[in-house]
Amino acid sequence: MRTVLLTIVALMALAVLSGAAVVFGGLYNVSARAGHWPITEWVLHTAYRQSVKLRAPPEHEVPELTDALAALGARHFDRACRQCHAAPGEERTATIERMMPRPPPIEVAVRDWDPRHLGWILREGVKMSGMPGWPSSRQDEMWSVVAFLVRVQGGMDAQTYAALTETPEARGPEGLGYCAGCHGLDGRSGNPHIPRLDLLDAAYLTESITAYDRGLRESGIMSHAASEFMPEQLDRLVAYFGSLPAAAEPQPADPTLAARGRDLAHAATADPEVPACAACHGPEANPASPMGPGPAIAGQYETYLGTQLRLWREGARGGGPQAQLMRAAARDLSDEDIAALAAYYASLLPSADRDG
Repeated sequence: MRTVLLTIVALMALAVLSGAAVVFGGLYNVSARAGHWPITEWVLHTAYRQSVKLRAPPEHEVPELTDALAALGARHFDRACRQCHAAPGEERTATIERMMPRPPPIEVAVRDWDPRHLGWILREGVKMSGMPGWPSSRQDEMWSVVAFLVRVQGGMDAQTYAALTETPEARGPEGLGYCAGCHGLDGRSGNPHIPRLDLLDAAYLTESITAYDRGLRESGIMSHAASEFMPEQLDRLVAYFGSLPAAAEPQPADPTLAARGRDLAHAATADPEVPACAACHGPEANPASPMGPGPAIAGQYETYLGTQLRLWREGARGGGPQAQLMRAAARDLSDEDIAALAAYYASLLPSADRDG
């Protein structure tokens, strides 16, 4: 037994010395030109796949991966991911080809992964690979990119990708085409996941974009977008969108759901845990509100409103002067309450003569 113990101790000491030699003696060649030994590459790739499969969320947490969600994800991919993985049908640059490990073409990168696996990879990133984690603590946004990647798995061609990510021609401040690609030149995206900007004034837009840029309001998509510009460029873009007239364009909504939402918004229910949203958000203007007026949300997209209310309820939204008030207001909302409120405000006319 003594011989066995001494052998184990000797082997452990040899392992420690060998590790020290590799770490402190520079014996391991970190050159990207040298690459990995085949066994090292197999071990790392196998560990990567098994780690993702172990930690990925369950199937029921994957939302419906709609075309509208994919359209948003495609634009984020185009600006944040394309430089490494290239677009569908596109070759990677010579510089990217020399990375170690080499980022695979996007068609290869998404092969053999389920949506829940892709969601985990996008949210968490991968150590020592150059693959970053999602630049926000939000748990919902990366599904837009997953929706896009699922369509890449289905065989997206270069023409379809180009149509999804096309930048509209725009006369205006620098970067307007980039912003309008999602929000529309008139401030109306037509995408229920992307807010209408024609409803919001320049002061609120300035507050929002500043919060995104400083990391005070969580959004991996918007924090990346804000980081593309200098402050003075953002000021000009905000001035443009803040000057747009609000189109009197109510969104279709279930009338029964909207009626319940109206009662909730005006505190006409018996639920003491749901405050009167109308006190700050209207639809009637209320400059005498002790909390101050909130952003205009009448006519905003129903899906977007529902997402924001859930974020407030979960404590995942902030950045504005009334953040604590909104968290408290949304804390006790049920999923049914949120659906009703979103339907009500989406159904309203966002103009001075809108029906209160």
